[in-house]
Amino acid sequence: MKLISADLSPYSAKIRMQIYAMGLTDIEFDLPASVFLGKLVDISPLGRIPVLQTDNGTIPESEVIAEYLDDLYPEQAIVGKTPEQRAEVRVISRIADIYLMNNIFMALSQLDPNTRVDAVVDLLLGHVVRGIVALEKHISNGEFAVGDTLTRADCSLVPALFMCEHTLPRLGMDNPILATQKVSAYWQKIQTNELAAKVIAEMTRGMIARLNGSEKKMIEQAIAAAKAEQTS
Repeated sequence: MKLISADLSPYSAKIRMQIYAMGLTDIEFDLPASVFLGKLVDISPLGRIPVLQTDNGTIPESEVIAEYLDDLYPEQAIVGKTPEQRAEVRVISRIADIYLMNNIFMALSQLDPNTRVDAVVDLLLGHVVRGIVALEKHISNGEFAVGDTLTRADCSLVPALFMCEHTLPRLGMDNPILATQKVSAYWQKIQTNELAAKVIAEMTRGMIARLNGSEKKMIEQAIAAAKAEQTS
């Protein structure tokens, strides 16, 4: 199998963390030139990463991929030990995906303070704060988001909280994690987890490449190479 993924993509990062946690070794990570050429829709009509390519077809959407991996490898699934835990894992994953990451993504268009529309930023980041407040009620007091072992809730939260910490201040908003107790304590603890640290390092690498221009150069080189191959 092959996962089309990018370092900085939080939705890709949550699947990579799940793959690491489940101990899966038969999934290759790739970012083909077709992504930069606007041809990802030829692989997946939604045109967004991550995308999982299997021998039997193509699976888009991170949460669908996450569930597919659980179904494919049930003995290694990290969904919680009881029905109640599994429900809480799903709730926290929904908070991370919908209230945190989705609104942050939409707010990225407002990064330039010269063209920023304050009403748009206030609306989107208000939903982020709402998500953080809800997360404070649902997250456990322990080392992990739910129960005493790493679950898919952690896989969703680590990239989402990384984006909160590194993106929201650039939008003129204080990091909302700092205003919490349980979420803040969790974020400090989970960053010392080996798998979380691995994903955070990958996302940090992607963010550095985005900010220093090396990502843009890499994309330009990939596009040039792909076009040269098409004309040869």
